[in-house]
Amino acid sequence: MTCELILGGARSGKSREAERRATESGLAVTVIATAEALDDEMAARIRRHQADRPAGWHTVETPVALADTLRREAAPDRCLLVDCLTLWLSNLLTDAESLPPGADAEALPLFRAQRDALLATLPRLPGRIVLVANEVGLGLVPEHPLGRLFRDEAGRLNQAVAALCPRVVFVAAGLPLVLKQD
Repeated sequence: MTCELILGGARSGKSREAERRATESGLAVTVIATAEALDDEMAARIRRHQADRPAGWHTVETPVALADTLRREAAPDRCLLVDCLTLWLSNLLTDAESLPPGADAEALPLFRAQRDALLATLPRLPGRIVLVANEVGLGLVPEHPLGRLFRDEAGRLNQAVAALCPRVVFVAAGLPLVLKQD
């Protein structure tokens, strides 16, 4: 398995870079989409991403059960492009408002189970995996506890996935900067 994490801010070009890497793999590509079209604006974003992809690419939507989907879709002759881990994390934190003050996401069974499953699954997958995630820790400290929890868990998830991937790239202004290349 070859795993690659591509990080960047909003509109940084990270999805375009991931698509370029998937195309360069020469393998059949399956996009694992984690976004849900819960409003018109998000539905338009999803349509825009779909329109930008090559016609022969297959798409599987999985807002929560990412590890299960990866196990099912991974194959030696396939490249899986996961776009994106940050939206997936958001889906896992839907019950976070019920947490007592000061509690972290470890108290959420869905979050803990799905995150642990992903981290256990990634090293065992055949084929090529390209993961996209937002780097959300470069800005201001969020005003609300839920925002701070999300930012903290996104940073922890990115660190854990980066530790498993032999290649990690940060994209800014459409320019890829290789952070790790084993």
